[in-house]
Amino acid sequence: MIRPKLPLRRPLAILGAAVLGLGAALTAAAPASAHHPEITGTVVCPSGSNEKVITWTISHSEADKSATILGVLGTPDTPVTTKEGQVLAKIDGGSAPDAVQPVLVKKNRDNDSDTVVVTQKVPGTTTGVVSLDVYMKWIQDDKTVLEKKTNDNEDGDVNVGNQTCGEQPPVCVDASKAKFKHTFDGPGGKATVELQGNLPLCDGVKQPFTLVSYFAPRPQYDVPQYLYGKDTDVIEAGTTSIALEVPVPDCNTQVDLIWGGESEIIEEIVAGGARYGDKKLGSRGEPGSRSEGPQGWYNGGTKACQQPAADFVSNCDGSVAVNLSNNGEISKYPVEFTITAGEWTKKVSIAAGKGDTVLVPAEHAAEIVVTAEGFETKKGGWQRPEECELPEVLVDADCDTFGVGVLNPEGNTPLKVEVTYGDETKTLTVAPGNTEPEVVTFKPGKSTTASVVFPELGGEPLEVVFEKPANCGGGGGGSDEPGLPVTGAAAGGIAIAAGVLLIAGVVLFIVARRRRVTFTA
Repeated sequence: MIRPKLPLRRPLAILGAAVLGLGAALTAAAPASAHHPEITGTVVCPSGSNEKVITWTISHSEADKSATILGVLGTPDTPVTTKEGQVLAKIDGGSAPDAVQPVLVKKNRDNDSDTVVVTQKVPGTTTGVVSLDVYMKWIQDDKTVLEKKTNDNEDGDVNVGNQTCGEQPPVCVDASKAKFKHTFDGPGGKATVELQGNLPLCDGVKQPFTLVSYFAPRPQYDVPQYLYGKDTDVIEAGTTSIALEVPVPDCNTQVDLIWGGESEIIEEIVAGGARYGDKKLGSRGEPGSRSEGPQGWYNGGTKACQQPAADFVSNCDGSVAVNLSNNGEISKYPVEFTITAGEWTKKVSIAAGKGDTVLVPAEHAAEIVVTAEGFETKKGGWQRPEECELPEVLVDADCDTFGVGVLNPEGNTPLKVEVTYGDETKTLTVAPGNTEPEVVTFKPGKSTTASVVFPELGGEPLEVVFEKPANCGGGGGGSDEPGLPVTGAAAGGIAIAAGVLLIAGVVLFIVARRRRVTFTA
């Protein structure tokens, strides 16, 4: 039997010690690598909630050991809370901090554990898998061992499904549910409308509003009304407020702020026709009641929406044409004129944009009064037009008679004439259109001129010259007694002289009328 030599014993002892040491080391290290958190989770959707609630149960793998939870990190990253209301510390960056809000997880020899139950709320729209990382430490052979459960392990993951949970907070509002607020300045023709709340209208949704103004027959509500101004704008995604403005007529008016666009505009508001009703913002009913603010309608004004006019045109025959019109810029309603001339009166209705003429007879035309609603009373009367033909003055004289005649052209008024010769004045009224003159005669005296006055024409008196024929008895124009009748050739001379006097008389009358100059002999 061969026995090993003594020197071999030492290496074997060394090898055996190494093996035992390695085994001890492995025995000490194995528990550290095997220890790990244990996590399970369940998810529920509480009734009426907009969140999903995940319940996590946390334990660990080591028997007869207690561990401390240092922190957690959820995916999604929302708070994790114990049943006592403690919020577990958040671990960022994959490293565990010093013990912050530690939570003890105890275990006994039978491996029973006082598990820690925590909850996490995630948005109701969360789908798919959520997970929880848990950082824990415990003591192994007087050493601190740190373990992290990561998403690489199946434990700690829970599938919350693909369905949303409860009603989700809206991100926009439909026009049918939107609320608005407005301001309104009827007399100024201005308004604003603004969407209430923090949510815009949803994409593609538009809500128009319109401001309109009208001509109105009264400052209070009345019909018919005619559209004067309009302005429409839209609130939509990206636009939460609008400002509207319309012109307001300078007369009685109505201004309305309405729900809707141009298709809602009523061009003419007439008896028995369409009305805006509760479309007016600020109304008690829908849709106008969905906007908060003052009543969105106004009636007012200080004058009628008509522009009546009247003027007088005198005719040579003494009548007066009263021209009536209702065609001003704001004339939208008929005007009833009343024309009064003494005891004579007449009423005439003139439609908008129209006119008419009323003839006042000469016998009533001295004083005329025209009245109408919204119209300043106008007064006038007949005045002789300058274009009327002037009367003709004729002179006829012989040894016994000095005659002055007047012709009044057709189309004139009857004309009053006053003729004065010496101390004697004679008056006559000359009708128009006669072919033979109206004549006044005087007995020839010392005066060589006569004065002719037309009181209705005004102006200076017209002087006509009386020349007694030279062959009259008494021998000359200064004699108080007329001469003998002139016959034969002398009679022809008298006729020529009479013609000359006639022409001279007409010229003198015209000059005196036009230039108001007095001629004397």
